[in-house]
Amino acid sequence: MVALVRTVAYLGLEARSVEVQCSLAPGLPNFNIVGLADKAVGESKERVRAALSSMGLALPPKRITINLSPADLPKEGSHYDLPIALAVLAAMGITDAEQLEDWIVVGELALDARVQPSPGVLLAAIHASEAEKGLICPAGQGSEAKWASEVPVLAAPDIASLLNHLKGTSQLAQPEQGMIEDAGKAPDLKQVKGQETAKRALEIAAAGGHNLLMIGPPGAGKSLLASCLPGILPPLSPPEALEVSMVQSVAGLLEEGRISRARPFRAPHHSASMAALTGGGLKVKPGEVSLAHLGVLFLDELPEFQRAVLDSLRQPLETNTVDVARANAHVIFPANVQLVAAMNPCRCGHLGDPALACSRAPKCAADYQSKVSGPLLDRIDLHVEVDPVSAADLALPPPAEGSAEVAARVATAREVQTARAEASGARTNAELQGDALEDFAGPDEKGRELLMQAATAMRLSARSYTRMLRVARTVADLAGAEKVGRIHVAEALSYRRQPPRA
Repeated sequence: MVALVRTVAYLGLEARSVEVQCSLAPGLPNFNIVGLADKAVGESKERVRAALSSMGLALPPKRITINLSPADLPKEGSHYDLPIALAVLAAMGITDAEQLEDWIVVGELALDARVQPSPGVLLAAIHASEAEKGLICPAGQGSEAKWASEVPVLAAPDIASLLNHLKGTSQLAQPEQGMIEDAGKAPDLKQVKGQETAKRALEIAAAGGHNLLMIGPPGAGKSLLASCLPGILPPLSPPEALEVSMVQSVAGLLEEGRISRARPFRAPHHSASMAALTGGGLKVKPGEVSLAHLGVLFLDELPEFQRAVLDSLRQPLETNTVDVARANAHVIFPANVQLVAAMNPCRCGHLGDPALACSRAPKCAADYQSKVSGPLLDRIDLHVEVDPVSAADLALPPPAEGSAEVAARVATAREVQTARAEASGARTNAELQGDALEDFAGPDEKGRELLMQAATAMRLSARSYTRMLRVARTVADLAGAEKVGRIHVAEALSYRRQPPRA
């Protein structure tokens, strides 16, 4: 007899259908799993054997073959344990194989037959909803699965409870959707004294979703400014929150099915590897740039990152996706991030201060800043100098305007962009391109004249030119202007700097 149970394989944020086929045949007792399974899947047979033994069930003395179809699709992860166990039980006649045809099954097994959480349940639930089937998953992830439309969910604490439910002798309680977490409290801009230019650049970056680079000496407040950014960004919309949660689910970071409306803020250390930043590894997982999807990726001490690691961000910043190609896997993760970076002007950090700067200036600054490639800098819309803060500035009372006032202006600008999105297809000004860029961000005659003069004098690339148009559009939105004018273009150009020359 051959029993069949359906499950899924994860490729990026895509769940593909997999059939778990179990055959019991006469012959020497053996338990084989075939179908391009990795080591974690191959070890499932030992977990299944121990789990059934703890229930007082022994595997029949036959040749047991588990086939994971399609056989050429890589199978990774521990979520195949439960479907394999149910396929074996169906082949043994302990449960009804036909009854399992209406369900997609995921879950890891403990040795005592408990069903334990496994990454990616939200993706499996969405796949089950699209296939018009129900989902059997671990009890601890039922609230996560319920976020996927009205898909029927059986959240099983253990195999025995699941079998009793399927036989009708007892009923599993229906899980409820997880909680929606409130946005965490970010530092308030009132804590930042001085730095009016940097605060204005931060507001523009938040309003239009632009990338931002802050350059200044140690202790000037660059990291504090970056940590204030989540406090002025608008919360995620429900569809956006689902997108972010799908990434967190496949990474195993979605705890107790809780979905947050706060935008992600990721700040990896400068020792991060390329796989940690962009994704990959032996078992392909999303990297920091994908975990920051629809949020902020903050890179402090930018030149201290390995140059190859930084250059790996070029494609994600341009296409908003990460294409991870490996010999055994080819997956695509979303990476629509807002890059915020901070760096010192030189290695000693005090360029421009005669009392503290080293004797190698300006060559010191040119050598240090050249660690960041020109093509990457070209993808950063706003470059702002953060001046050192004096003791007199620190003694001043906090500024009257804080994050709440700035967030209100940002929200108003974002509402304008949301209304524009139906015609442009872009959620923020940073995503405007093609005809939509010219239609909505094209400046008036005086503004275009200034932009053309600056493009020639500053030798702006085509990419820099379009990015300046997008920033100017955001400046105009903050000002409530319908058309981009010369003053908006001028402010946008003021945030474009030339690298130092030795």
